[in-house]
Amino acid sequence: MTEGTTSDAAEGADTLTRLEQEGEIAADYLEGLLDIADLDGDIDMDVEADRASVSIISDTGGRDLHKLVGRDGEVLEALQELTRLAVHRETGDRSRLMLDIAGYRAQKRSELSELGAKAAAEAKSTGEPVKMKPMTPFERKVVHDAVKAAGLRSESEGEEPQRFVVVLPA
Repeated sequence: MTEGTTSDAAEGADTLTRLEQEGEIAADYLEGLLDIADLDGDIDMDVEADRASVSIISDTGGRDLHKLVGRDGEVLEALQELTRLAVHRETGDRSRLMLDIAGYRAQKRSELSELGAKAAAEAKSTGEPVKMKPMTPFERKVVHDAVKAAGLRSESEGEEPQRFVVVLPA
């Protein structure tokens, strides 16, 4: 093994350890919130795409957990930011942690991937750019990934909260 390979492996292990630590801190913070709100939920932690990922799931169907998602995921977005701040307070590092509650983001990711693929197909067939409705940063990222997978390019335009994706033809 060369010296570069050894340091790359060590750096990867350090990154994984740091992301796992972020997940642990986030899980502790969220467990405290669930206790305060008197809600039942299990915490699942993972590392996906160089990000800590934390999910709150329920064995009982999670009707109460949907209160933590809110309309169009607004409460979920706020809880994610609060959780990132809790991680930052403990580690001193900015976190890119992703939070999912009751499978909301997983379902949304599936819908947005399909939407991005459809917009890419439209841009290919018409040869014209396709402008989409305003989206959150999470939503735009999923659409950008779907467009890239379809072999096209996309850009974000506008200012928050009216920022949107434009799918560009080949």
